[in-house]
Amino acid sequence: MPYIHFTKEQKNRAASVDLEEFLRMRGEKLTRSGKEKRMSSDHSITIDGNEWYDHATEKGGGPISFVQERYGLSYSEAVSLLLDGEQGVEYPMAKQKEEAPPKPFELPPINSDCRRVYAYLLKQRHIDREVISHFVKAGLLYEDAKYHNCVFVGTDENGVPRHAHKRSTNSYGETFRINVEGSDPHYSFYHIGEDEQLFVFEAPIDMLSYITLCPEGWEQHNYVACCGTSSIPMVHMLDRLPHLRQVFLCLDNDVAGHAASARMADLIADRGISAERLTPENKDWNEDLVSEYTQEEVQIHCQMSGS
Repeated sequence: MPYIHFTKEQKNRAASVDLEEFLRMRGEKLTRSGKEKRMSSDHSITIDGNEWYDHATEKGGGPISFVQERYGLSYSEAVSLLLDGEQGVEYPMAKQKEEAPPKPFELPPINSDCRRVYAYLLKQRHIDREVISHFVKAGLLYEDAKYHNCVFVGTDENGVPRHAHKRSTNSYGETFRINVEGSDPHYSFYHIGEDEQLFVFEAPIDMLSYITLCPEGWEQHNYVACCGTSSIPMVHMLDRLPHLRQVFLCLDNDVAGHAASARMADLIADRGISAERLTPENKDWNEDLVSEYTQEEVQIHCQMSGS
């Protein structure tokens, strides 16, 4: 495409396009993720008005950079697309954002018991009861009173809750998982042991699943669930535990998990610490656990039936 000159007014209009509406007009499905929207075709990308952020690559920006990254277009092509569209339709502008003060972090109200959390983690996720009880007794896992979600808590060095990740216990419908607003990403769900090893996961359930699969001496190890693919929780654990000498990157067996593991490995190497990638056979460690449990059930059934 030949060089195209855009006036300042044209550039401003292109940079103000409402990305949510832009994507919907192009057939993209968006799902709510807190106050933002998440792309169904790429769950690592969140949209907020005319801003975007890719949690896998830790990059973000406005409409022009999004179109360049997403569709592989030049700057001129991106601006032209945002101004006119493929059919010459100008996309609506995003409303002026009002900067709201950050909401202070607050744990969801605690339910009187954890029956639904135990039922969900035991029966559907097949996580070991003793592992669940360890975190419940430590106050790092509970059932919220209003919606009966699993709440995975992260505390600071003084034991004060600073982070909470909610996961629905529903056995039907769409799954629900989100960090509580105001959570500090430095203090996601974790366990501190006494040895020099750190195991890094994406989701709290994957962390508990791995412990169930590999229970020997688990309380001596150190674990952190990033509640996503951000490297912030892992880096904070390295700062908090300077004696660590071995990190096992146990993120998901998919594109986002591999990319995040590569980024984390570079950060670890800069500290002179050994890093090793541990990859689940399926997409994540809970799928491995459920698969193993299902195979055992089949074997028991075959033995009982004499086949």
